[in-house]
Amino acid sequence: MKSIRIGSGAGYSDDRLQPALDIIKYGEVDYIVFECLAERTIAIAQQRKMQNPQEGYDSLLEYRMEQVLPLCAEKGVKIITNMGAANPEAAAEMIKQIAQKHDLHNLKIAAVTGDDVLSKIDRYQDKKLLENDKSIKELGSTIVSANAYIGAKGIVQALKAGADIVITGRAADPSLFLAPMIYEFDWSFLDTELLGKGTIGGHLMECGAQITGGYFADPGYKKVPELWNVGFPIMEVEEKGEYYITKLNDSGGLVSLATVKEQLLYEIHDPANYLTPDVIADFSDVQVEKVEENVVKVFGSSGKTKTGLLKTSIGYKEGYIAEAEISYGGSGSVARAKLAKEIIQKRLAAQNIEPIEMRYDFIGVNSLYGNEVVDSSEMAEVRLRIAARTEDHMTAKSVVREVESLYTNGPAGGGGIRSNIKEIVSIGSILIPEADTDINISYHEVT
Repeated sequence: MKSIRIGSGAGYSDDRLQPALDIIKYGEVDYIVFECLAERTIAIAQQRKMQNPQEGYDSLLEYRMEQVLPLCAEKGVKIITNMGAANPEAAAEMIKQIAQKHDLHNLKIAAVTGDDVLSKIDRYQDKKLLENDKSIKELGSTIVSANAYIGAKGIVQALKAGADIVITGRAADPSLFLAPMIYEFDWSFLDTELLGKGTIGGHLMECGAQITGGYFADPGYKKVPELWNVGFPIMEVEEKGEYYITKLNDSGGLVSLATVKEQLLYEIHDPANYLTPDVIADFSDVQVEKVEENVVKVFGSSGKTKTGLLKTSIGYKEGYIAEAEISYGGSGSVARAKLAKEIIQKRLAAQNIEPIEMRYDFIGVNSLYGNEVVDSSEMAEVRLRIAARTEDHMTAKSVVREVESLYTNGPAGGGGIRSNIKEIVSIGSILIPEADTDINISYHEVT
């Protein structure tokens, strides 16, 4: 029975690179998938593209491809990634330049576009964000991005055309892994059972080291060996949709029934109806079985016909966040931090500075669990964090300035001030018809 091996190269944009290189070198994989795109990431990428039409792809694309591309060419490993972010075309051109720089030949790079529906935003004026009920019309000119979660079809088409590297924008995370299965095993897009199985496999793989012990480790409860050297997962898939999750033998971390089960439940609402652009995956009958050390078999899942609707992330500007921190140490540190908070509150009130929202955290005391967990009188040190959400940059700057003035205006012993102001790009979601997207593929060949 035919099988393929797919490696996870990243679980998010700033993930480590070495585990991916190790998989390419020693994992005998056919594909390496870099899943690097979050909702806010693409909105910020759209802003970069507005400033420079040649920008908008993942900021680490060049860094990754400089090391990954020669190795994949040597090993015959195909690359699938959503590092195209807001500009897959420019990303593909960048990859072509890297290939030429390294004197690589006979490579075909495909850029899959069509997820960007910002030009069609007028169609959705009456739609409301699922998260907060704000209408698209209400958001108006603050909208900076609108990207639909497209499925596996464009990637499959590119692979059928002989692509060695496929780079997309906002494709659904599991679809990046599902696509090579559909292509290699000639699965039908109407076979919901196989698509469901493949989608669940993609869901297990999409977050990299989460399934190999990274987000599982909890000292004293769940021991993970050599977490400093944690390896990324490898999935071996058979043409009937059963698969095995494993990792490199000499890497740290572990693949166990527990790590697989935890990742299986990650971000799942209704296990019987996991909505994706390709299929409604059904997790309710999934079974896992330990085959040997660090090898877990997954089987028994299914799927249903897709909805025909695509989740679409709307990025919009929503003011600024001002953040500043200061530390107090030694005897009376908590009392002095509390006095600093009171000073800031009164200073802002005296100047009629009214942020939309203010937050004061005593880090090490109450920043996570509120005011009644720890006896604060016993704390040897504390860091006061002040954060404000404002409508304009000037108000944000005023908040930061007041924190910085604590240096010489008291209370005693404050230090280590760090401050930051950033524009907020908020994210909301709407559902649009799949027919509103127009998937296109362009090819960039290195002869």
